[in-house]
Amino acid sequence: MPLIPEEPQIHESAQGPRATPANSRTAPTPRPVPGPRPAAPSRPGRPGPLRPAPPVQRTPRDVAAQPAPSGPAAGATASVTPQIQLIPASAEGALDAAEEAVDLLLDSGRAPGDILLITTGEQHPWAAHELSFGETSYWAQHDAADDVFYTDAAIAARASSRPVVVVAVNGGPETAAVSALSLAHSRAGALLIVCGDPQRINSVLGTGV
Repeated sequence: MPLIPEEPQIHESAQGPRATPANSRTAPTPRPVPGPRPAAPSRPGRPGPLRPAPPVQRTPRDVAAQPAPSGPAAGATASVTPQIQLIPASAEGALDAAEEAVDLLLDSGRAPGDILLITTGEQHPWAAHELSFGETSYWAQHDAADDVFYTDAAIAARASSRPVVVVAVNGGPETAAVSALSLAHSRAGALLIVCGDPQRINSVLGTGV
């Protein structure tokens, strides 16, 4: 399903300054006394307009449009039952498809730190580059959660949950795909996007992922 950018609605209101009626007192002296100066512009007793609080978690329109579960367990249900989207792609094109999905998520308003991308075959170039500086530095960037994080199925178990998880089934053994999809399903809070061969992915998802 295509991701549809959100259309943020900003409700703004403004109060114009209130006119202060001029008093018409007559001065006790022959010289006319000018009326009182208008009061300095001050905020009325009522609080001024407030900007609406941003949503805690922004989601693509197709996710938000679904009826939200009710009751005390609503939050828990949403966190463990992500929506799954499949983007058909060959093993060679799966990583490119995944990156395009990430770009679309960012364009729709997702924060970079909301997204985790997992590969089943060759590592994403960013992950390979950052791992060259050592795992401590690499995972420190994951823990900071201020940018999209790229990892692969072999070490993805160290990654924590994020609202959106994207999986690129870009090769690797069948066990890697099973491991990556199972892990991604457990880590995705709202949306799981899988890019790869539909037949292979559906066979893995059909095993109970």
